[in-house]
Amino acid sequence: MLDKNKVKLGIAPIAWTNDDMPDLGGENTFEQCVSEMALAGFTGSEVGGKYPADPAVLKPALDIRGIQICNQWFSSFLISRPYEETEAEFEKATDFLREMGAKVIGVSEQSYSIQGKTDQPVWEGKYVMNDEEWKLLTDGLNRLGKIAKDKGMTLTFHHHMGTVVQTEEEIDRFMDMVDPELVYLLFDSGHLSFAGIDPEKVLRRYVGRVRHVHLKDIRKEMVERSRRERWSFLKGVREGVFTVPGDGDVDFEPIFEILNEACYEGYVVVEAEQDPAKANPYAYALKARKYIAEKTGL
Repeated sequence: MLDKNKVKLGIAPIAWTNDDMPDLGGENTFEQCVSEMALAGFTGSEVGGKYPADPAVLKPALDIRGIQICNQWFSSFLISRPYEETEAEFEKATDFLREMGAKVIGVSEQSYSIQGKTDQPVWEGKYVMNDEEWKLLTDGLNRLGKIAKDKGMTLTFHHHMGTVVQTEEEIDRFMDMVDPELVYLLFDSGHLSFAGIDPEKVLRRYVGRVRHVHLKDIRKEMVERSRRERWSFLKGVREGVFTVPGDGDVDFEPIFEILNEACYEGYVVVEAEQDPAKANPYAYALKARKYIAEKTGL
């Protein structure tokens, strides 16, 4: 069981509309998305591409549905562009999130990422940083983390398939190099499982430094096909590598137990990008909500 006074339940809009592949859910509106989130029993949301960019418009639309913004994806380019470029965008993003009442921003280093390349197999050609790039990344994130902290926010880093921080060794090196008071981990059960990493092992090691959680399930059969048939990351999404908790092959009970034992405080967010024409977003949101309620009491 998780403490309802400390843990809040959110869901990502990527199940309704995929910002990386706009044809997936292109017909689904912002209003439909957030209304169905609320109907399914979720009180938190991450920010999607169709969400109004003006807090004066977005906040009332969410308030009447009882939904709070809890995080937004932020792409950093700390090893391939001047630091100042990323910092300027980070300032804008954190100002927006702070105005929306969010406490967390989720950063992913997108320099040389292959996750968005439709013709690049996700299992091949991933960029590997050298020592100088490792220092650029971690020093840059420490600086961004200080900016976030000064605004009363927390920078969480999203390890991700196809990026420079994907493997267990990369996650360990990353966590060893960043300032633990400034940079925290966004734990994603699906990306760990996709990469062949035991999510329970990683969470147990770093749960004290986790400030945001993505509950993402995988279908092992589709992961194996993605490797065998040399799919890109986005091809994997289209074909159903990911799904909601309780519908795939990730064992979430140990994950919930570890979070409970550590007195985790923050959001746990269902994030499972699929083709909404194959996996109705509302139906899968309900499925996830029921499963999480049964396993955690949330």
